[in-house]
Amino acid sequence: MASATTTGRSDPGQVAVDDVDLGLIGELQADGRLSMRTLAERLHISRAGCYARVERLRRDGVITGFAATVDARRLGRTLSAHVYLKVRQHSWKDVREALREVPEIEHGYLVSGENDIVLFVRTRDAENLRELVLERLQTMDDVLSSNTALVFDEL
Repeated sequence: MASATTTGRSDPGQVAVDDVDLGLIGELQADGRLSMRTLAERLHISRAGCYARVERLRRDGVITGFAATVDARRLGRTLSAHVYLKVRQHSWKDVREALREVPEIEHGYLVSGENDIVLFVRTRDAENLRELVLERLQTMDDVLSSNTALVFDEL
């Protein structure tokens, strides 16, 4: 039987998983469309056991959903950038809500340090990036300043 993994369970809401659970998670992260039969075969467990484990991981909030991975360039979003925002103190919740309405933002992070928010954005071209940063992000009431770094290649 696989050993339980409890990586420093300091959070009482953290869920104990074993090597089989980690294997299921890894396989599903690589391809969320795998059938239970294929998952079970790859991990050398029964289909019923596989199904029960995946359902438990979903119920416990470890697996939060399944999504398609999209090549943004094929959709015409060929320019990527990180946009760093400084926001007015104590306004991050309002800024976060406004940023959720911006479709060019692929990921956003509240961070410590010199900046308050880091965004990963994808746009069609430099003109669209300029419009996004100068006309939409910088004009938000609680945004104090921004800094943009173009992404030349994704590793």
